[in-house]
Amino acid sequence: MASIFEIGLGEDFHRLHPMMQKRFGVDVEAGYACVGTGVFSEVRRGAWWTVPFLRLGAFRNILFPDHGTNIPFTIENYPYIDGFGRHTVTFVRTLHLPGAKKRRFDATMVHNKSRGAIVDYLGTHQHLATDLLLEVLPDGSLHLQTSGQRFYEGPVAFNFPAIGTGTADLYESYDEARGVYTIQMQVRSPCFGFLFGYKGEFTCQFPATVGDATPAGLKPAREEKRG
Repeated sequence: MASIFEIGLGEDFHRLHPMMQKRFGVDVEAGYACVGTGVFSEVRRGAWWTVPFLRLGAFRNILFPDHGTNIPFTIENYPYIDGFGRHTVTFVRTLHLPGAKKRRFDATMVHNKSRGAIVDYLGTHQHLATDLLLEVLPDGSLHLQTSGQRFYEGPVAFNFPAIGTGTADLYESYDEARGVYTIQMQVRSPCFGFLFGYKGEFTCQFPATVGDATPAGLKPAREEKRG
């Protein structure tokens, strides 16, 4: 089976740089994961009034208020079959801050056929879901943009109004001359402007996966069937 990104991009997947194809080709049937290690040269946050919002997101590993420069991080992409039988890939970023402090962004992604898109579940409990718009750029890099946000908890389900959402734009590429992946991301609100962002670079290893090799700590505490 093709990876969720190959399904999402269709023929455009083959326009990605070969090392980007390997990175986003992670799938249970492909038999490998992608574990990146690198440094964020910069982690930024918005104005002071964004801090309470960012602190709230930290409870479920969605956002956080910390900022700084030259912050080591890891990004772990492991494939597995979730409780609903969906091919799923983890996107867990762990930042190693001064004083042995750690912060995480947790996300799990599936391809939702009915929505015709990759659905990105944010946080430890998959309460937030957003569709990903994918674009392969002329240099073989990848642009991901979130589109619409939905909240799910028990019988509660609703779409966030525009005033309560933030749009994330993420760019990843491969620098062939230096043998590193580059990454930059920013979250902006249509009403409040810049909220959060980072940029950096990393190298990857592609460990083989046999059976359910995904570390339990990377999986969400709760799975959401609704996309």
